[in-house]
Amino acid sequence: MAYAGDAPKESFRLSMLIYDTRFRSITIQVIVLILFALFVSWILNNTVQNLAAKDRGFSYDFLWNRAGYDISQRLIDYTNDDTHARALLVGLLNTLLLAFFGCIFATIIGVFAGVLRLSNNWLVARIMTVYVEVFRNVPVLLWILLAYVVLSETMPEPKDFKVTEAMIAAGEQPKAHMFFGSIALTNRGTNIPEPLFDRSLGNIDLGIFLVSIDLLAIIAVLVASFVAWRRLNRHAHVVQDATGVRPVTWWKSLLIWVLPIVALLWALGFHLGYPTFKGFNFTGGINVAHAFTSLLIALSFYTGAFIAEIVRAGIMAIPKGQTEAAYALGLRPGRTTSLVILPQALRVIIPPLISQYLNLTKNTSLAIAVSYMDLRGTLGGVTLNQTGKELECMLLMMLIYLTISLIISGVMNIYNNAVKLKER
Repeated sequence: MAYAGDAPKESFRLSMLIYDTRFRSITIQVIVLILFALFVSWILNNTVQNLAAKDRGFSYDFLWNRAGYDISQRLIDYTNDDTHARALLVGLLNTLLLAFFGCIFATIIGVFAGVLRLSNNWLVARIMTVYVEVFRNVPVLLWILLAYVVLSETMPEPKDFKVTEAMIAAGEQPKAHMFFGSIALTNRGTNIPEPLFDRSLGNIDLGIFLVSIDLLAIIAVLVASFVAWRRLNRHAHVVQDATGVRPVTWWKSLLIWVLPIVALLWALGFHLGYPTFKGFNFTGGINVAHAFTSLLIALSFYTGAFIAEIVRAGIMAIPKGQTEAAYALGLRPGRTTSLVILPQALRVIIPPLISQYLNLTKNTSLAIAVSYMDLRGTLGGVTLNQTGKELECMLLMMLIYLTISLIISGVMNIYNNAVKLKER
């Protein structure tokens, strides 16, 4: 039985793909996808034809050829007899090392500068304002070059640290002195103590490089301390919610962080190997090239200026009534910041903070300006010029940077989901 209220079903017509809102969006997406696929296929076909016209093929076999160039600053063993793939790995590790420490120092600098910009002290607030405006309005490449020139041209020469028998007899002191008796800052680099172990656990050979078991043990102990510290804080929160009184946990936290790592270092026979002057330069210790130091300083302060504004904006986004309400409940300023302001400000701070981490990581490619052999200097520099494989090197380098950026973005997004306020 048919009812008068039943609307007849409309049959499908091709014109509905354009004029019917139910199908128009799908039609547009399909057309765009087809056009994009055609564009990509044209690019690939054009590239293949051009390579064939020059009697060149697309191959990464060159990665297994002898590199033939030296890399002074490196984290793993490398000689000029190793392959281009090994040089790529050395450059990649240098990039990751610079990006890792750069993100840490930039965050510390940015948080302090952002908080101090909101200080009631007029002088402190204005000094931080000058720092932010000066650093973020000058290209980072200029800061890198300036830091490198200052370190290379103003530091003493290694011979200025030399102590001769005649100087000892005359009671004279060398022209330059080591900081804290263990750090020598020269125009060739910074010599710092190196960690040594009398009872080392050895290394694990992964084929491409060695992994220190001592380092793995230290990381494991630190992770275990972090887990124990989190459980202690969680228990303190439970007690506070139940009784209204928060138990004292600072001495327990201190023991959790200090006691296990000190015990491990003692068991491994940890001590420092200090740099000593012999011949014409320092031996022993770790020599940190000025190229790395200048990059770390410039990238940290430059990115820290942007992070400072992000932090300031995140804090200012919290209504003042939140702070006043916390004070009215008897919370101290420190607890107000950690329990009320920061949990809400992180929702504003973290998303743009991810972009700054990505920018810092990509800005490490400017390291070639001061001859720091990172990924850009090895794969996109010497290897590219020696092999003539411009397309292969550029595509591989783009893929590596893309992968690193996606990993950073994914980790930070996971952290963002972990700290965001949970709605009820």
